[in-house]
Amino acid sequence: MLPIAILGAGLAGLTAARELRAQGLPVIVFEAGAAVGGMARSFQDAEGFTYDFGAHFINNRLAEALGAADICRTVKHYGEAVAIDGRSCSHPFGLLAKPGFVVSALRAKLRARVVKTAEDWFRQSYGDALAEHVAMPLAEAWSGAPASLLSPAVGDKFGAGLLKSLYLSAAARVSRRAVCNGYSHEMPESAGIYHVYPEGGLAALLEPMVRALGDTVRLESPVEKIVVENERVVAVRVKGETIAVSAVISTAPVPVLPKIVEGTHALDHLASFRYRPMVFVNLKFEGRGILPDTMLWTPDRSQPFFRVTEAPISMPWLAPEGKTMVTFDIGCEVGDEHWTLSDEALAERCLAGFAKLYPGIDTRYLGAAGVIRTPYAYPVYLAEYETARRRFAETTGVAGLYSIGRNGEFAHILMEDVYWRTLRRMTDVMAYVGATRRERLDVTEAQKPRSAWGWPRKAALPAGGVVA
Repeated sequence: MLPIAILGAGLAGLTAARELRAQGLPVIVFEAGAAVGGMARSFQDAEGFTYDFGAHFINNRLAEALGAADICRTVKHYGEAVAIDGRSCSHPFGLLAKPGFVVSALRAKLRARVVKTAEDWFRQSYGDALAEHVAMPLAEAWSGAPASLLSPAVGDKFGAGLLKSLYLSAAARVSRRAVCNGYSHEMPESAGIYHVYPEGGLAALLEPMVRALGDTVRLESPVEKIVVENERVVAVRVKGETIAVSAVISTAPVPVLPKIVEGTHALDHLASFRYRPMVFVNLKFEGRGILPDTMLWTPDRSQPFFRVTEAPISMPWLAPEGKTMVTFDIGCEVGDEHWTLSDEALAERCLAGFAKLYPGIDTRYLGAAGVIRTPYAYPVYLAEYETARRRFAETTGVAGLYSIGRNGEFAHILMEDVYWRTLRRMTDVMAYVGATRRERLDVTEAQKPRSAWGWPRKAALPAGGVVA
């Protein structure tokens, strides 16, 4: 039986490989890098400061599903705040205490608004005041586009309703654990689902799957081409070698697919899909508890960053005792000023902005720990290609080609949702491969001519890439 090719050895790719192998299907995982993990990476400097590749949230349910529960520590506290007019407000309770926000939100509920853009959605959901001072500035910072040009689908990324949020917040206080609140949309959140963090860093979560897959994972093996014939995947090309396959599962960013697929123009329109590049700047300080809580949102458009995170508030083991690490998230574009600035200049700019929030903080500054740049941080839901995005959420348009994971689905999803959605997607892959195998057995050479790859030239099979 021809193998199923999986592009990428991150959480989605390894989950797909493990599930398909458990069902008796042959797989090969092609990873372009020298190590598995994708964006699930952690770094540590010589002083013992540890930071991740962006923000990752793991809960006990996901850790158990991955077979890594025994290496995870419980996170006892997690909270968010918003910096407004020189003061910080806790989220959501502090915002609810501002009369102007509450009155504006109530007025929005009393009037009907036609929702065509993200701006309409924010104004209808939160009221004009909160939308203009908090929600839209933040959405525009992480998307790089005006809210008036974004699809209202950006609202899909936000969590449970107010009552559920209040319940989960109360459960966190009672249980003294960082109960998940709005971080999973595929599975129910409750008082028993809380944040954890793996000893050894994020990649340690994937080690049980890597061991189970063994030599199925091929490192430093970028897929150069996905070969399509008659709108059906037939092979992949890796290091100049062409390998016949029964299906391809990609975790690559959506705009990359048209560049590596040959034999069809069905994916050409995906080249217009945009991701927001990001720069993450990690700075070290004396003391701890600089921020009012673990994460501080900064809707002030004059700041270079829109989010600041002090992870050691929740996970003290990430920094030496008596010291802390603060991460600054900067939205940018590849090649612009923030993308091209030196690490030293970025650190100075973040420190200067931070001093506006906390005067005198520069006296506690210990230096930069590291700067990370990624061209694919957040999918940008522009209204102009919303119809195409929704169509892609149903099918790639090429039989046997599936796109999974945060980047592959072009979706605002976190780690646990990636896992459960990938598992569900594999039922579609198994159905397709099973149907194809039966067809190959039923159709003889005399009845229907075959291509050089051994596939029937015409077949009524379902297209791949279901991304429900």
